Amino acid sequence: MLPKYKRILLKLSGEALMGESKNGFDPFNPQIIEQYANDIKRVTDLGVQVAIVIGGGNIYRGMNEHDSGIERAHGDYMGMLATMINGMAMQAMLEKIGVYTRLQSAIKMEQIAEPYIRRRAIRHLEKNRVVIFGAGTGNPYFTTDTAGSLRAIEIQADVILKGTRVDGIYTADPEKDPTATRYEKISFQECISKNLKVMDMTAFTLCMENKLPIIVFDMNTPGTLLKVVEGQNIGTLVS
Repeated sequence: MLPKYKRILLKLSGEALMGESKNGFDPFNPQIIEQYANDIKRVTDLGVQVAIVIGGGNIYRGMNEHDSGIERAHGDYMGMLATMINGMAMQAMLEKIGVYTRLQSAIKMEQIAEPYIRRRAIRHLEKNRVVIFGAGTGNPYFTTDTAGSLRAIEIQADVILKGTRVDGIYTADPEKDPTATRYEKISFQECISKNLKVMDMTAFTLCMENKLPIIVFDMNTPGTLLKVVEGQNIGTLVS
C-alpha cells in the first residue's frame, strides 16, 4: 500500500524504552529499541520522511522541588539531558540497521549532535534521513509533548504519531476499567470537554490551533507503525 502521510513526527515516551523493566537500573530494553528501529526502517523504506521526539522519563523525571530539593528549572534541564541519551540510543540502533540519521539538540552539544536549525532539519528529511530532536524545546517548564508539537509544526509534518503502550484513546483507563471503549476518531474539543489526557494542554493547544492531527496508537506491537502510516484504522485519530 502507498503511505497516507509523506512526513510524520513520531513521539515516543522514554518509559517505553524500558519495556517491562521497572527497577530503575535498566533505562533501556535493547529488544524494544531494536523493534522501534525496525518499524521506523519499514516506514522510511516506503519513502516516508520521519522525525522523532523521545521523552526522558526512563532516566530522569521532573521531581517535586519540595521533596528533591532541586528547583524546577534545574530539574527540567536534567530531563533534557536524559532525552539526549535516549536520542543517541535510538540513533545508534537505527544506524546499525542501515538507516541514515541526524541528531539535533535544542541545547548546544557540538561533540554529539547538531544544533537544532529548522531549515537544516527539513533538508535532512528531504534527503530521507531520520531526524531525532533532543533536549525538548531547550527551555524549562515545557514537556517533550510540547517539543513534539512545536517541531512537527515547524517542519510542516502531516501528522503527529504518538506511540504509547495502549492502542488508542479510551473513555477511561483500560488498565483499570474493563468496560472502557476505544475512540476511533475524536475532535480536539471533545478531548478537552471530556478531560481526556492525550498530551499536556500546551502541546494539545498548539496542535489544535495549527490543525495538526494526532494519532495515538500502540507502538509496542511490531508492524503497527507501518499500518498507521498506510492509513489503516489503527489507534485513535484526534483532528
